[in-house]
Amino acid sequence: MKIITYNVNGIRAAIRKDFISWLSATNADVVCLQEIKIQKKDFPYSLFEELGYECYIYPAQKAGYSGVAILSKRKPQEVVFGCGISRYDEEGRILRAVYEDVTVMSVYMPSGASRPERQQFKLTFLEDFYDYIQDLKATVPPLVICGDYNICHRAIDIHNPKANANSPGFTPTERAWFSNFLDLGYVDAFRHFNKEPHHYTWWSFKANARARNLGWRIDYQLIDSALIERAQKCVILSEAKHSDHCPVLSEID
Repeated sequence: MKIITYNVNGIRAAIRKDFISWLSATNADVVCLQEIKIQKKDFPYSLFEELGYECYIYPAQKAGYSGVAILSKRKPQEVVFGCGISRYDEEGRILRAVYEDVTVMSVYMPSGASRPERQQFKLTFLEDFYDYIQDLKATVPPLVICGDYNICHRAIDIHNPKANANSPGFTPTERAWFSNFLDLGYVDAFRHFNKEPHHYTWWSFKANARARNLGWRIDYQLIDSALIERAQKCVILSEAKHSDHCPVLSEID
């Protein structure tokens, strides 16, 4: 199974940048999208159906905001929209597809960068998500949790760790949460295969940051430790430029 996660920062904007041709060339089996910024009635289903994908869309109630999707060439046994907590579900943050031997989740975690109240909302989300996954993993096939976590786990994951030591997305609290979450039995798939610095998945639009590779690694595929030996690779596709993020691709036997 070839899995891609990608925060497209608006699916319509990505399509205008030739996203469909790029996606076709990847031949991915499952594609987890975040920040689709579109309602179900406006989603361009036919473009993806022509590539062989079934489209599962979970938008935010607010138009032009947030939202996640899963595109799948394999028909899931079940698709579950949301996590049952209304304050997150109304923002379209969690979607999962259950297959015979694996569960794939697309998650868009809140960003706390806009104002202090949103940072607190994010920290509460992290606590609730931890409990949600802890309960969920006992009842479903092993999880691959794909998405934009809006957290850099370690200093190696951010271009300037000293200057950003207390920036939302790199605070000690968020980084500790990430470590504790991995202790539930998950592996950061990219770091499983690549220990080198200067690999990022998001760059600011300011100061020519992408060309200078001044980025943050905030998009992940966390794979249940029961599956990690079946993982063949996990790579960051930084050449894909349909968004201020780039995709992450894994292959699981």
